[in-house]
Amino acid sequence: MIKKRKPIKIGILDFGSIQQAVEGEGFSVKCLNPTKVFTDAIKARGYASVVYKVDKCQMFFGKKGASILYNNKPIKGCDVLIPRLDFSVNIDLEVSIIKQFQLMGIPVVNKYLPISKAKNKLRTLQILTRYKIPVPKTMIVRKIDYLDDVIKKIGGYPVVIKAPFGSYGKEVAMLESRRSLTSALDIMWKQNRTSIILIQEYVYEAGDSDIRVFVIGDKVVASMKRTARVGDFRSNLQLGGVASRVKLTKEEEKMAVKATKALGLDVCGVDILRSKSGPVVMETNANPGISGIMKVSDVDVVGEVIKFAAGMAKTAKIIK
Repeated sequence: MIKKRKPIKIGILDFGSIQQAVEGEGFSVKCLNPTKVFTDAIKARGYASVVYKVDKCQMFFGKKGASILYNNKPIKGCDVLIPRLDFSVNIDLEVSIIKQFQLMGIPVVNKYLPISKAKNKLRTLQILTRYKIPVPKTMIVRKIDYLDDVIKKIGGYPVVIKAPFGSYGKEVAMLESRRSLTSALDIMWKQNRTSIILIQEYVYEAGDSDIRVFVIGDKVVASMKRTARVGDFRSNLQLGGVASRVKLTKEEEKMAVKATKALGLDVCGVDILRSKSGPVVMETNANPGISGIMKVSDVDVVGEVIKFAAGMAKTAKIIK
């Protein structure tokens, strides 16, 4: 009698469900539970799924080593893990649970260290520039003493200011004068636990638009153009940005893949601005949204992520 092989078990590490309405050109997509989108897709492809809610996980450390408990019981584990992130503070602490899964020998799609790098905008800039990947002119400030010199180096007003951590367009603002910049910095310094603020050039020619490139492994699988709604400059779909189709240049494709590799990510959303001097990488995202880009590009992005994860699991089994 031939023994039936068990299907690959793909785990989803759920840091929390984000309710969001994603608006796009001629469509509106509501994704109440991204984790369910993944588990349904895993099942449809003949794999098994298991969901780990982070708030139900406990890490145990003792004389014989460390382990993960789930609802106070030993965790059964999986063949590969896909973290679905929802945090922008206490990053080093939050990613420690991902590291613990790695220490258990479980392959992870986006490991803890690359996630930590990508979640830190300052660290991302350091890595991208180290690998000669063009970025917008940016200066890091801790106090206003050198503000006038900073603005000159950036290229003058308007400028964009950002906190070193944050997503979905939060803690990002565009300022057009020294007075508004000073006031905004005051507010951000009081709200954030760090004194570090990024001041970045505003790229006029991008027209309040950017290009989101979805990279898996060493290839681009989907892309879209995002344009800010009237009265805003942030193109995030969660803030009402409009999504449309876009054709990438070869340079943009290579740049997106190179940025993903530089950060060590398996799956990455690379945000590119088209400037007069060529494309520049504005930001990277270790947990890129799926609804908008799947709709506008007609690419089964979730299926591609699952395919990649299953491949990691198979490779790990062969090595073992």
